[in-house]
Amino acid sequence: MTSTRALVDTVVAAGTVTAIVVRPGRRDPAHTLDHTRALVGRGLADDRHAARSRPRSPRQVTLLQAEHLPVIAALAGADHVDPVDLRRNLVVAGLNLLSAKERRLQVGDAVLEVTGPCHPCSRMEEALGPGGFQAMRGHGGMNARVVVAGDIAVGDRVAVLARDDEPDEPDSHASSRPDRA
Repeated sequence: MTSTRALVDTVVAAGTVTAIVVRPGRRDPAHTLDHTRALVGRGLADDRHAARSRPRSPRQVTLLQAEHLPVIAALAGADHVDPVDLRRNLVVAGLNLLSAKERRLQVGDAVLEVTGPCHPCSRMEEALGPGGFQAMRGHGGMNARVVVAGDIAVGDRVAVLARDDEPDEPDSHASSRPDRA
């Protein structure tokens, strides 16, 4: 019999990026892109959060499970929910994002570390109407931080890395100059 711990550590499914959503500035409308670049310690290059240096922030990139969109719409009493309205950076289909909590994901050329749930904010009432906040509870997606920089595009594969394949944490205090090592 397989142990529960072994089952938790085994994630066999891979997903696909179905949308990339960014906001250039605070309160600016979100919009979609075909591709972007993940920056270590900052987030997505085209998103407002990348302008700030936040190397240890657990919320550099937000991810939303595409399969939750119809559920959110139903709970909000809407026919359809546009991912742009939900203000999450990457929409991923085919992978249970909760199963990737505290794990690393290969997303295109980048590696993200999933840090925990992304809880909804009061802006969901504006985006989805009355009850939008409640509709998002439990369906708000996950937060992640960028561990390895790289390009991400719609259609890219999203896979949970085996613990042995996870890259080492970049040392933000190390210098690339030999005389400073």
